[in-house]
Amino acid sequence: MRIGLLTEGGYPFAAGESGLWCDRLVRGLAPHEFDLYALSRDARQEAGGRLPLPANVRAVRTAPLWTAEDAGRGYGRRERRRFEAAFEDLAGGLCAAPDTTGEPFGRGAGRGDEAAAERFAAGLYGLAELARACGGLSAALRSERAVRILESACRAPGARRSVAAATVTDQLAFTDQLERALRPLSLGWYAEEDGPDGTGGLGLVDLCHAASAGAAALPGLLAKRFFGTPLLVTEYGVQLRAHYLAATGAALATPVRALLAAFHGRLAGEVYRQAALLTPGNTHARRWQERCGAERARLRTVYPGMDAERFAEVGEDEESGDPTTLSWIGRVEPAKDLVALLHAFAEVRRRQPDARLRIIAAPLREPGAAAYLAHCRGLAEQLFPDEAAGAHAVGENPVSFEELGGPEAPTLEDAYAASAVVVLSSVVEGFPVSLVEAMFCARATVSTDVGAVVEVIGGTGLVVPPRNPKALADACLALLRDPDRRHRLGAAARARALELFTVEQNLAAFRGIYLELLSHSPVRRRTSSGVPFAHPAEAHVPGSWADQPVTAAAGTGDPDA
Repeated sequence: MRIGLLTEGGYPFAAGESGLWCDRLVRGLAPHEFDLYALSRDARQEAGGRLPLPANVRAVRTAPLWTAEDAGRGYGRRERRRFEAAFEDLAGGLCAAPDTTGEPFGRGAGRGDEAAAERFAAGLYGLAELARACGGLSAALRSERAVRILESACRAPGARRSVAAATVTDQLAFTDQLERALRPLSLGWYAEEDGPDGTGGLGLVDLCHAASAGAAALPGLLAKRFFGTPLLVTEYGVQLRAHYLAATGAALATPVRALLAAFHGRLAGEVYRQAALLTPGNTHARRWQERCGAERARLRTVYPGMDAERFAEVGEDEESGDPTTLSWIGRVEPAKDLVALLHAFAEVRRRQPDARLRIIAAPLREPGAAAYLAHCRGLAEQLFPDEAAGAHAVGENPVSFEELGGPEAPTLEDAYAASAVVVLSSVVEGFPVSLVEAMFCARATVSTDVGAVVEVIGGTGLVVPPRNPKALADACLALLRDPDRRHRLGAAARARALELFTVEQNLAAFRGIYLELLSHSPVRRRTSSGVPFAHPAEAHVPGSWADQPVTAAAGTGDPDA
């Protein structure tokens, strides 16, 4: 089978978890061929280089969403009319006020919102067909005429109140963002033959697998539109939610943020409606997809696969770990709420003076992470003055700040092995990778009830409300003071992680899904690749058999009936 793997800001560039799961997928499904279609988000990502690719990756095609696009040639009169008609539909669908009964895009949407979503989709596909026939859209999307059309849509009766006040400056800012978001429509990826360099088009693949919704899924939408290629969408984080949060924190005017939110919402809704199957990574992501219009029958939860082997030695050693040590392990950012953790530890320390807290941070990469870490260090110094055993000894703080890969915690396995209890104090969380790692290591956990935490833990750890240091402290003390309970919960956590969150179960799920989707959409071309299932046996049947109804003869008992 030939798979078109569609990514945005991830594989083959990223070395983090967003890229690793794609790498495991490609390597684990070696009998199948993969063509990679990757959209990059920034120069730093591309400068970091690519991961080594296995032999079953046939071709890699990349395109940046962050560079300034060459406007190219303008359209003639006929093409301009086609562009204006399509862009009017797109802008009208974006600016229309939601007509809902409690849900913004989902099954509770009223008829008016369904009509707006259909109008948005008509405009999107109209622009895609124009770009395929006549060239890129960059100049047209940045033209004065596009701004005028957007201005009319913002001021039309029934438009969203948040966009009605948009100024020309706001509209120019939005069309700049829109041109980048719609750049996949203008890429030369939509062909039904291999190019001279051996890189093929999406018309050749048997299945498109988008590693997220949003821009990554746009080429898959067009492959389905142009060639009937089935689309599979996997979301281990909620891309739409990430866009909403990014728009909220961006230094943009309110109308621009509202237009961006509307665009990403409409695009996600169209992706969810057109995908043959959606595989959310947890129930939290699944609820978002359902709310945005995904049909429940086309949703199938597939948990991320993680490497359990590297934690096997720690997980099998139940007696390892300092019985007085709490550990927090992860990326430093405000959403992790280390401030609440430090206040909770102050209560733990008051009631159990020998307790210690290790904060083990991944190398700092995110903007603002260093400032937040410095703030937490200062708070720890205020809450916990250095303590010395005697009058002439050097004082030591019960809270240590360490960097993963440093001498105190050279590897993740070492970090978990030294812990009695692993703590997660987040106020926002998607799929909690650090919790699964702790579970592989048979460590008891205390977590806040956010994101997919309860679903992952499944009763094998303690869960408390977020932003509640008192509850967090009580749960930590309960486990520190009861070694038998710690060991029972740790063993149960490891058994659950090995059952649900391994690479093997993830690969088995996608292996079956690929074959299932192709069985409903057999390819109609020959291939010389010799790859298993690249050409289903049904496709050898002459004629348009797939469009003919199959009827059973009456039960006459005559074998020739």
